[in-house]
Amino acid sequence: MRLACLPYVGGSASFFFPVFKALHPSVEVLALQHPGRQTRLHEPRIDNIPEFADQIFAALRHLDDKPLALFGHSMGAVLAYEVALRMQDAGLPAPVRLFASGRRAPSRYRDERVHTSSDAELVAELRELSGTNEMMLSDPEVVAMILPVIRSDYTAIEQYRHEPGRRLDCPVTVLTGDSDPRVSLDEAEAWAEHTIGASETEVFRGGHFFLVDRAAEVIGLVARRLGPF
Repeated sequence: MRLACLPYVGGSASFFFPVFKALHPSVEVLALQHPGRQTRLHEPRIDNIPEFADQIFAALRHLDDKPLALFGHSMGAVLAYEVALRMQDAGLPAPVRLFASGRRAPSRYRDERVHTSSDAELVAELRELSGTNEMMLSDPEVVAMILPVIRSDYTAIEQYRHEPGRRLDCPVTVLTGDSDPRVSLDEAEAWAEHTIGASETEVFRGGHFFLVDRAAEVIGLVARRLGPF
């Protein structure tokens, strides 16, 4: 079994290290590293979901020697959905499961314009969601380095619009926090409209980054849904 993990706005591959440790060796965990951060810091940033998904699909499409599952958090959930659609269009086997974490269904939109905010407002947004280390946000040099990629990611996800009528052909497990300010329960359950497979919604205590505080519970759920194959 292979699990590909797609990070959130501003996120990087290292966020998923705990998943590597917890699931190894029963599941091979891959974490996607987007341009503009960590080991790809100096590569051009991407500011739209289609290009993101095209690049991820190109990286994954030839890894067909094992069953593949996709896990995406926040923006990563939408990317996982778009990658799965590209797999269908290419005639490849469907993912054995898509885990959509911390994100409303692709057809559910809000009038969010964080990408047009000032730097100070963008930092305030990051603090509200509690997904970025406070020490980083208190360091002006670090903030100056990370804000461009975060703004670029927000541009991509806030301008994203799904293609009506498209549906996945794989089961979907939706994970959401019971106090996430960016995702209501109704918006999370609407993922069921985007697949012809089974859909379930699992609610965890916490906000947008519930998967940090509830890591053991989240990883346990992923392990149960993935195996054995």
